[in-house]
Amino acid sequence: MHFLKLHIKAQLLLLLALFLMPTHAATPQDHLRANQHMETDSMTFSLITCGQGDEIYSLFGHTAIRYQNPARQIDVAFNYGVFDFDTPHFVLRFALGETDYLLGVNDFRRLCAGYAMMGRSVNEQVLNLTTDEKLRLLGLLEENYRPENRTYRYNFFYDNCATRPRNLIERAISSGTLHYAEPMDEPLEDTTFRTLLHRYSTHALWSRFGMDLCMGSKADRPITRREMEFVPFCLRDDLQQAVIIAPDGSSRPLVSKVQRWNDLPEMHAKENQEGHALKNESTQLLDLVTPSAAAIALLLVVVTMTLAGTIRRRHTLWVLDLILLTVAGISGCILAFLTLFSQHPCVDHNWMLLALHPLHLLCLPCTLRRVRKGLLSCYQIANLCSLTLFIIVYCLKIQIIPLTAVYLALCLLIRAIANLWLSRQHRLHPSLEQQNDR
Repeated sequence: MHFLKLHIKAQLLLLLALFLMPTHAATPQDHLRANQHMETDSMTFSLITCGQGDEIYSLFGHTAIRYQNPARQIDVAFNYGVFDFDTPHFVLRFALGETDYLLGVNDFRRLCAGYAMMGRSVNEQVLNLTTDEKLRLLGLLEENYRPENRTYRYNFFYDNCATRPRNLIERAISSGTLHYAEPMDEPLEDTTFRTLLHRYSTHALWSRFGMDLCMGSKADRPITRREMEFVPFCLRDDLQQAVIIAPDGSSRPLVSKVQRWNDLPEMHAKENQEGHALKNESTQLLDLVTPSAAAIALLLVVVTMTLAGTIRRRHTLWVLDLILLTVAGISGCILAFLTLFSQHPCVDHNWMLLALHPLHLLCLPCTLRRVRKGLLSCYQIANLCSLTLFIIVYCLKIQIIPLTAVYLALCLLIRAIANLWLSRQHRLHPSLEQQNDR
């Protein structure tokens, strides 16, 4: 009887337990889904735009993608601008346009501190993505970061640290269509690759002059807003105004929040500002000798020496010719190499080769020998024609040529005219031959 009472109590307790039990019991898979949902909600992606630096490769800023996942204590930046100076034949490969860049992953806080130490700003645009879009973007980044995929052939205008993040963001948007505020595929008449390079190199005139020498006429064609996005600042501005249009017609801004970063302690920030102040003073002293000022000074020297030496005293001034033709010939070898062999965009079809070309070096011995003897030099005649054509190209704006290069061409032109005039004087007055070797 006692056993029967215990059995009845057990049955009642079991029924009570079954009644109070939830209709759906949590399983390990349910806990995993819940954790993934919480993790995805806290996950954020941002476009990082870093400010300008002092070196030529940092004049146009830098772009990265920040991936933040507090649930996993992850805060990193995916950086498509990693390269190694120690790569074999790095300089030659860079000149040929065969430079390979890497996708690197850096701690975001350290990245901010590093840029702040260099006096460069860090701008963050938090992307307004859905859960599916976040997971898609993360998958694309992880796919790119695989060892077999993280290396890519760098192209300054078309495939660089800014265009790669843009392309991934566009691919990740699956629940709508990304629309920009301005037409992206219509050429802008007043914007070219060259004008953009000029815009961001106002405080690096020597670097700008070097870029102007190397770029050909293709750099002067009108480009679209999408092509402008090789510059990180242009990409930042375009994405700031972009919206995502859903299939139902609703829209949301691509960027939900903007903030600037500076993680340096106050003491380090003060030291950094003092260091940049000293650097700015030295830069200001260097800026006094601009390319234009140097070229004008050289032109004045050539004009003065030519008038006093060649025209008045009828000396050949072959040492001056040696210096000018050597410098022009070496510059011409570099330009010819880039034009013929480099894969860099916009370095071919370069009309600068009319003034700066390798023939200055190849014909130098024969030219100087004839000049020193007061004889007519066929090369000087050809050089005169080539330099005259160069001036015509400048005037017609077939290629945008910096005025500094025109000053240098005038130096060569004046010396060619002076030597041809002197050879004619020697033919008319043979008694002047004894003054030739000066």
